[in-house]
Amino acid sequence: MEAFGYVRATDAGQAANAVGRGDAKFIAGGTTLLDLMKLDVERPAQLVDINHIGLDKIERLPDGRLKVGALVRNSDLAHHALVQEEYSVLSQALLQGASAQLRNMATTGGNLLQRTRCMYFRNTAMACNKRVPGSGCSAIEGDNRSLAILGTSKDCIATNPSDMNVGLTALDAVVTIQGSKGARDVAIGDFFLLPGTTPHLETVVAPGELITHVTLPAARKGSKQLYLKLRDRASYEFALSSAAIVAEISGGKFSYVRVALGGVGTKPWRSHEAEAALLHQPAEGAVFHRAAAMAVRDARPQTENGFKVELTKRCIAHALTLATQNA
Repeated sequence: MEAFGYVRATDAGQAANAVGRGDAKFIAGGTTLLDLMKLDVERPAQLVDINHIGLDKIERLPDGRLKVGALVRNSDLAHHALVQEEYSVLSQALLQGASAQLRNMATTGGNLLQRTRCMYFRNTAMACNKRVPGSGCSAIEGDNRSLAILGTSKDCIATNPSDMNVGLTALDAVVTIQGSKGARDVAIGDFFLLPGTTPHLETVVAPGELITHVTLPAARKGSKQLYLKLRDRASYEFALSSAAIVAEISGGKFSYVRVALGGVGTKPWRSHEAEAALLHQPAEGAVFHRAAAMAVRDARPQTENGFKVELTKRCIAHALTLATQNA
């Protein structure tokens, strides 16, 4: 780890200005950034501490939406009464991510910006277009068992590692970003970028911009919500495949449904194909399996992760079964 400067910001404007002036990074929980600095992947000249700028509240808005500050810790969000009652898919996703110690430090904004766990990204001796644009992708012909089968390109097959982001995608969250030109709201589906030929660009957050909060739509009362995570071991492990389900059943059929996937996409993956196959259809096994097959129709597995195609189909079908079993 190289030497770096340190600034403690007192408000969002000061924080954004400090980062916008040079090679600086925001730091809150530090659960990803400090790791990457130790590995020499990230080399900021200055860290701007944003823990004291007041973005750590969870608030019910007058129109029923829920506003979650960017500095709300994952543990606090997962255990918040309103989140557990009305947005349970998010609580479930958070509690299946990392360890209790990490959840106590990790923040909402930091999790949105969490970087891939691809071993080639984290190893500076290996070629990685995400780390060094134009250097190549070692993973395509290398150890790619845990990597993406959806949204990949010839330049990058790295997965987004977050569980929280899959839950937010299923809930149609909106991310608010503050910059020198003011604030802007970005739908969660537009927040993350596909790798294409520029895998080093991961989100729409520009240099000098700061995520201030995330807003969840007014709760869908009575909706069925479930997060199912499949992994190599029961705890402290990243998903091989996961599915977040938010659904409403009327007359035995889906009147509303969201399906989001983790562990298989280069970004948190909303499956519009699975949703189309489910909407207005009966909540039964044959429909679940057809929808699951549609979700991976465009999958492009690599040399070692072809098993994820079948695993993801089973993950989706089982998640739908569990979510709707008492409908």
